[in-house]
Amino acid sequence: MTPSRDIAGLIEIMAQLRTPVTGCPWDLEQDFASIAPYTIEEAYEVADAVARHDLHDLCDELGDLLLQVVFHARMAEEQNAFAFGDVVEAITRKMIRRHPHVFADKDGNLTLGHVKGVWDRIKAEEKAERAARRGVDVPPPSSFLASVKTGQPALSHAMELQTKASSVGFDWNDPRAVLAKIREEADEIEAALDRGDQSEVAAETGDLMFALVNLARHVKADPELALRGTNAKFERRFGYIERALATKGSSLQEASLEQMDALWNEAKGAE
Repeated sequence: MTPSRDIAGLIEIMAQLRTPVTGCPWDLEQDFASIAPYTIEEAYEVADAVARHDLHDLCDELGDLLLQVVFHARMAEEQNAFAFGDVVEAITRKMIRRHPHVFADKDGNLTLGHVKGVWDRIKAEEKAERAARRGVDVPPPSSFLASVKTGQPALSHAMELQTKASSVGFDWNDPRAVLAKIREEADEIEAALDRGDQSEVAAETGDLMFALVNLARHVKADPELALRGTNAKFERRFGYIERALATKGSSLQEASLEQMDALWNEAKGAE
C-alpha cells in the first residue's frame, strides 16, 4: 500500500490494522474508551502547533487528529453503528443547517451577532432533537451557568464559569482578594494533610486550582498559556541541570537533590 491523498486510503489502512489475525495486535485491543485519551492528546498537539505558528507541524498534527476520527469510525462500523461516511454526512448536514445565511441565501448580510444567534438557536434545536431520538425530555436550562460548555478542558471550563458568574456581579473587585482566597485554600490543603484525608486533599487541591484560574482571569492572563509557559520554563531549566551534570561526568540518577537544586538556581539566575 502506498501513501495517498484520498481519504479512502486511510480508511483502508485502518480496516487492515483492525482485521483479526492479520491486523496489528495493539490496534485490535483498543476500544472507544482506550482511544479517547489519544484523541484529546492529538487535539492539544494541533493547538500547540498553532501556538508555535509551525504550519509544517500543523499539517502532521491534523493528520494525527484525522486518524483518531477514522479509528473511532472504524470501531463503530465493526459494531454496525455508523461508518466514516456517516460522520462526514452528519457534519456536512449540520454545517449547512447552521449557516442558512450562506447556503439557503436568505440573508447574506447578517452581522456577526445575528449569525451567533442563529447558530445558538439551531444548536438548541439539534440538542432537543437528539434527546427526542433517545426518548428523553429536555427541560429548559434552569441554571444561569447552563450555557457554559462542559466538554472542554478543565482550565477553560473554570475560566468560563467564573466569567459567566462575574457578569452578574458574583466576583471580587481586586486580585488581592483572590490572593487571599488562594492562601485560604492552601491552608485548607495543609489541614487536610494533617488529618491524612486523601479525598479531602484532592478536593481542596481542586479548590486551589480553581482559585488560581480566578487570579489569572483577574490579571488578564490566559491560564492555559501561562501554564504552557511555565512548563516550557521547567523543561528548559531541567535540561540545564541534565547538561551541567553530564559535563561533570554525572547523571540525574547519581545526583543528590541538593546538587540538582543548586543547578536549578544557576539556570534560574542565568535567565
